Amino acid sequence: MHATQREGGLRAENAGPTWPVRRPDAAVTAGSFPRALWSRSAASWYIGAGVALVWLVSLARDVLAQPGPLASRVIGIALLVVFAIAFLASAPLAWTLRYPGRLAVCAGLFALSFTLFPWLGWGIGALWTYVGVTIGMCVFPWRWTWPMIFGLGALALVTNGVVEGWPQYVLFLPAIIVSISLMMSAFARNNAAMNQLRHTQRQLEALAVERERGRVARDIHDILGHSLTVVTVKAELAGRLVDVDPERAKAEIAEVEALARGALADVRATVAGVRSVNVSGELAEARAALTAAGIAAQLPSSTDAVPPGRRELAGWIVREGVTNVVRHSGATVCRVTLGLHEIEIADDGVGPTEPAAGATGLAGLRERVHAAGGQLSTGRSDLGGFSLRVTL
Repeated sequence: MHATQREGGLRAENAGPTWPVRRPDAAVTAGSFPRALWSRSAASWYIGAGVALVWLVSLARDVLAQPGPLASRVIGIALLVVFAIAFLASAPLAWTLRYPGRLAVCAGLFALSFTLFPWLGWGIGALWTYVGVTIGMCVFPWRWTWPMIFGLGALALVTNGVVEGWPQYVLFLPAIIVSISLMMSAFARNNAAMNQLRHTQRQLEALAVERERGRVARDIHDILGHSLTVVTVKAELAGRLVDVDPERAKAEIAEVEALARGALADVRATVAGVRSVNVSGELAEARAALTAAGIAAQLPSSTDAVPPGRRELAGWIVREGVTNVVRHSGATVCRVTLGLHEIEIADDGVGPTEPAAGATGLAGLRERVHAAGGQLSTGRSDLGGFSLRVTL
């Protein structure tokens, strides 16, 4: 079963797109930019963005075709290379930033395109497709994304119309800018949602593991706390009887052995997640533990007052309450009361009326009760000792 869960988790982890797109409200911590640039998941972005840079070849030809000294053309090509590198780094950088930082990345790439104006003139509009893609990959709210992308398209349309006189193909570049940018924006949103789902799944898996650890720790404490308390009481009783009543001492030792075997079986069942507690069985064990400790047991003759759905919880309450009586109270009488909405374990001992700080057993029991929608309270009982009361 666990192997199947791990395989399912791996399939979920590896399914779908792998670009490390993050929404601005889920940005990673500061200082993660270098790691984001060289992460394995960022390689998917570099491959896709690198293919898109092929379009720059035609712009490079335009730069090389410009008249003037060779140094000027070299500078133009160098600036084109800088723009290409900036575009490649823009998305991984933006995914590590919040809204203002992402806006600054987009504005910086747009401003960088104007450095090529001396060589390309308004032909730099071809670079705005990369700016639009960066805007889309930043996963801004749609109310921001639409105006920015259509604004780039409108700017390209106006500059083309003014420079070239509104030819028939004047809509070609704006259409490319808008369509590709919107497509990448939709893709980025889907990718960000997938990554958020993966992150949430990992959090849920970690929470489930933590809860299971807590359950096992709580159950083992309750099981061993009760069983070892009874074993201790019976072993002390057997020690006192070994010279006075050897046969009864042997019987007590046999019960100690049976209790130890039962506790071991309970621990194994708890670890396997299949152990259940029954209030009727816990009352029977409580009677034996109280009798062995020399405490008069006032127990209900029936568990019918407890609804079936609450009998396991009632069993845990009886187990923990009686264990505390045997271990801490020094009582002569212990009374267990079972009702439809209330369970009480009271004694006439001299133990504390409030649990000690860090009492693990009562803390675990309180967690169980709260999980079932109940309330646990402690105080002085009408018998004069300690009272553990659970209201359901």
